[in-house]
Amino acid sequence: MNIITKFILALILFFTFQLGIAQEVSVEVTTDSLNVNEIEVLKTQKEAVRNEEKELLKQEVEAINEKVDSGYITMEEGEILKKEIAKKRALNIENRVAIIDNKIDLLARNNEGYTFSDDGQIIIRIGRSFGKDTIEDTSIYIGPRVKPSPKYDKRTTSDLVFAIGFNNALIEDENLGDSPYKLGGSGFVELGWAWKTRVFENSNALRLKYGFSFQWNKLDIKNNMYFREDGDQVVFEEFPFDVKKSKFRTTNLVFPVHFEFGPSKKKEYDDYFRYSTHKKFKFGIGGYGGFNIASLQKVKYYEDGHNQKKKYKDYDAVNSFVYGVSSYVSFGSVGVYFKYDLSPIFRHQQFDQNNISLGLRFDMD
Repeated sequence: MNIITKFILALILFFTFQLGIAQEVSVEVTTDSLNVNEIEVLKTQKEAVRNEEKELLKQEVEAINEKVDSGYITMEEGEILKKEIAKKRALNIENRVAIIDNKIDLLARNNEGYTFSDDGQIIIRIGRSFGKDTIEDTSIYIGPRVKPSPKYDKRTTSDLVFAIGFNNALIEDENLGDSPYKLGGSGFVELGWAWKTRVFENSNALRLKYGFSFQWNKLDIKNNMYFREDGDQVVFEEFPFDVKKSKFRTTNLVFPVHFEFGPSKKKEYDDYFRYSTHKKFKFGIGGYGGFNIASLQKVKYYEDGHNQKKKYKDYDAVNSFVYGVSSYVSFGSVGVYFKYDLSPIFRHQQFDQNNISLGLRFDMD
């Protein structure tokens, strides 16, 4: 017996002793009456078991007689089957009644407040009150609980969504190749949770996928440039010192909604079924809307031969409301992901620029 087990047993004995001192009279009366009631219930269950098995035997005998009458089996074969099922039902009664008798013996032998749950557990109740409102607080359960059966048809599921890739900005009247942002150093990350609901009752060809995500869009600025706020505008200009790195990042909370198309496999089990898109192609198209919750620019530069760093937080000119379109093509849980902000990054600037992203998406269902 290890130390943890000894400690737990000591706690149980301690609290039992304390409760026994304070409630000795009331516990004895309550547990005795409780056991008597439990025994009476178990006795009625014995008769119910006999009636249930007899009714099942009757139904099985009638089914055998129908097979004999239809010529499916001979009368001799029918008699053999009847003897077998009669023996089975008799053993069932014997075994099930023996289980109940054992429970009755346990209750009659002890006054600790034993009872039995519907799933076969033994419940030991400790304390004065055994009402429904306090049974969980005053009970110790011995034995495994039966796991609940799965829902027969689960039309809505959920999964973790993670995406990562390249980010840049489309600037008004300019090509992407002329972007002032580095293609390799600019990137995005998205992390969120999504629910997926089957649209049609008897088909999984179309699903509605919706949820929430945090998006981090980063721009790596080239050519010694940076963003500077000038009143309610953002000015894109050259930094006064030699810049080593200049990065601008926005953090958005968005609520994506996609229509998802694609085949799936229906998996049927004894008491439930599911549609699976494992190793299946999926195509999603939709959009998102949400809010900008933070913005940050970091500028690392040289001044008088020393490395310096400045941070510019929460630009007032950044658009507070974010919306855009997005799409993905996946095989199983991995796909190619595209998103484009229809809302400009800044509300007031000399020219509009919109985030555009391309990367990998992981739907970890």
